Amino acid sequence: MTRYVALLRGVNVGTTRLAMADLRRIVTDLGHEDVTTYLQSGNVAFGSSVRDAEKLAAGIARALTDELALTVPVLVRSGRELAAIAGGNPYADREDDPTRLLVAFLATAPQKSTVDALTVPGGENVSFTVTGREVFLHYVDGGYGRSKFTNAYLEKKLGVVATSRNWKSVRALAEMTAS
Repeated sequence: MTRYVALLRGVNVGTTRLAMADLRRIVTDLGHEDVTTYLQSGNVAFGSSVRDAEKLAAGIARALTDELALTVPVLVRSGRELAAIAGGNPYADREDDPTRLLVAFLATAPQKSTVDALTVPGGENVSFTVTGREVFLHYVDGGYGRSKFTNAYLEKKLGVVATSRNWKSVRALAEMTAS
């Protein structure tokens, strides 16, 4: 049994509403075990014997559409991947405020050319590092809420689906999926 987390994009931050009880029920009904949610923003940890993260993501997305008529991107990471992410943030030792550190989880690794062309909008002090399917973000002079370097900006510039979580959430999800 492998521990995973499914990260749903855009849930309970705009018009897409999803009760966490419904999310837990759907993931449990798919045959996964020890299902728990974190916060109200579409984070669900679970155990599964399925070893294919893309298959897990597709199954959860399909069930959300079939049962609740919700179409939301779902990204899945294993506990091992989350542990590596939580242990590999290049900015963690530079910042005490976890709201200034975020990780953008990407559906797929972006093309090298789009990563090479990625720049911070003028006048902003944001550091970023793209590593595989994650973008580590450090908002040096303020938080994510005041920046133009957002999840939507990353999606547009990198050409892949993304969903972002603050550092406190990333660490909590890593703990929830630790074996």
